[in-house]
Formats: sequence, C-alpha cells, structure tokens
Amino acid sequence: MSEESGIYARESSYLDRFVQFGEAQTRIISLSFPHEAPDDASDDHDLIDRIDAYLEGVEDDFSDVTVALTVPTDHRTVLETVREIPYGEQIRVEKLIRLCGGMDPDDEDDVRAVRTALAENPVPLLVPDHRVRDGPSGAPAAVEQKLRAVEGL
Repeated sequence: MSEESGIYARESSYLDRFVQFGEAQTRIISLSFPHEAPDDASDDHDLIDRIDAYLEGVEDDFSDVTVALTVPTDHRTVLETVREIPYGEQIRVEKLIRLCGGMDPDDEDDVRAVRTALAENPVPLLVPDHRVRDGPSGAPAAVEQKLRAVEGL
C-alpha cells in the first residue's frame, strides 16, 4: 500500500464503471463504483491492480488490506464478521446474525441493525457483503451481481 493519502480510481470494463477508493495513512476508508472518477484521482496503486486481477478471476480475499471502519460499534461487528466469509462462499443474513454473537435472528432490531450495516458498508468488496446472499450491499445491485459472478456465487 502507498504511504500517501489520496483518491484512486480506474475504469473497469467488466463492471462498466470505475472502482474508486480513498486511502489515508495506509488505510482504506471508502470504496465505491462511480460512473465517473474525480479529476484528481490517480490510477496508480497496487490495490487497483489487485482488484483488476480479482475481476479477471484471480482469487483474492483482500484480508491483508487494512480497512478503517468508521461506523457504529454494532455495524463494525457485522462488517468484521462479513470480512471472515471465505472467497467463493456465501451465507444468509440469519447465519450472519448468529455469527455476530450477542445478536438474535428472531429480534427485529438485530435483523434491522445487520441489514443496515450491510447497506451502509463503506468498503464493499473489501468487506464482501456480496457474499451475504439475501442481504443488501453497499455496492450498486449490478456491481453486486457481477462480484457474485466472479466468485461463482
């Protein structure tokens, strides 16, 4: 990872949009899939190279990428648990709730908290919410489907 902070973006022909992320002090703070990249974004970063390779079918779980999750504690628990779902595997929201510990899949507040954490995921792909089959994603629906296809889900 780069020691500098900045915005990085590169167009993906597979996704028909850009992959963009923000980095601050070697931590990824955001990842999105816009149709256009900011003028000041650089496309020279090893993480972009890895994402390109992933989108071409190279298995990568990105578990070594440091992510700065600035989210509420209950959301952090959910997103950290999602990060542990292996490449090429998927689970349902109910199982995710059980894996989070201290949450009950029969409690509507817990279900809502988990679904909200997934929908507001600031770094989809690095926190692979596309592996939660019946949950929302921080990525646009078309991107989520293509990420699932890459992993054969």
